[in-house]
Amino acid sequence: MATDLPGQVITPAHPGFGGTPRPDRLDSIARLAVLYRNLLDRLGLDDVTVVGNSIGGWIAAELALLHSPRVSRIILVNAVGIHVEDAPVTDISGLTPDELSRLSFHDPAPFRVDSASLTEQQLAANRKALAVYGGQPPMTDPSLRDRLGGITTPALVLWGESDEVVTPAYGRA
Repeated sequence: MATDLPGQVITPAHPGFGGTPRPDRLDSIARLAVLYRNLLDRLGLDDVTVVGNSIGGWIAAELALLHSPRVSRIILVNAVGIHVEDAPVTDISGLTPDELSRLSFHDPAPFRVDSASLTEQQLAANRKALAVYGGQPPMTDPSLRDRLGGITTPALVLWGESDEVVTPAYGRA
């Protein structure tokens, strides 16, 4: 159904990324989801479509598991989070932004992050935050797959066939 209502896009920076502080209590994707649920409540937003890519997809799934009435649908794009024995998530912890882009995109040029725009301190902080949130093995929660059946929010799962961080085989799983 088409509507003439304007939309709004909110793209938060996860605490600990981009030079932002990360409180010690924010130590998991599940806790990030609670933070974002509380943000939606504080902002009074309704009928929210949550779109998450990679770790953001995992956050979106965890947010859906909280059954917030403010979230009406989720879109997971190349989402990580589940453990897939035959198709593990690539360990990205030591990759440069250019290396990560080459693994993530069919054509990385439009999405290139200028490494010079990030200080070594920012890159290190991003890696540290990702390690804290990402779990062991990296980028997975062994309990997530079993919990996904509890999602009642409509969900769309999208996968890029050129993704080498989380392969299409991972996406099918």
